[in-house]
Amino acid sequence: MKKGKLSYDEYMILVENAPIMIWRANTSAECDYFNQQWLNFTGRQIEQELGNGWAEGVFSEDLERCLEIYLSSFAKRAIFEMEYRLRRYDGEYRWIFDRGVPFEDERGNFSGYIGSCIDVTESINARKLMLLERDSEIRTLRGMLPICSSCKKIRDDKGYWNQIEVYISKHSEAEFTHGTCPECARKLYPELYDDEK
Repeated sequence: MKKGKLSYDEYMILVENAPIMIWRANTSAECDYFNQQWLNFTGRQIEQELGNGWAEGVFSEDLERCLEIYLSSFAKRAIFEMEYRLRRYDGEYRWIFDRGVPFEDERGNFSGYIGSCIDVTESINARKLMLLERDSEIRTLRGMLPICSSCKKIRDDKGYWNQIEVYISKHSEAEFTHGTCPECARKLYPELYDDEK
């Protein structure tokens, strides 16, 4: 392998075979290039994606936010990162992480943006599942809990008295009712249980 600068053809081989989707926009914020990975993902021809055609594949609820981030960053010539849903070749919308960076020509003039995208659907779904599980646990902790006012044991739904951690009262919105479990009642009021001896 020769050392030094890559030829145009070598760059194109790298860009076309990169395992990520790559796009480029000119100084008017219109896209003028998409690599083969992008076209494979969307299942569309490059002519359909050029200019603002790529936006046709963005999920309708994400489009306004997506364009706002893109155009405002473009105006400031600032790096941007965003997630949005993009229609795949099979019609399924997949979450995409898109990062765009401004680039300059050989003379240092602003020439537009180059961006890369990866499918992060599995990560997004895992994050949502984790949040749902956390919310479910919080809802469980918010319920009324029968607790012994003396020993702080808590009675579960089967009638058993169990230890409760101080953490619950400090880190949840749970409300506690007070009562006395049989064990504490015997310790606190032994005279009531003299007949059992």
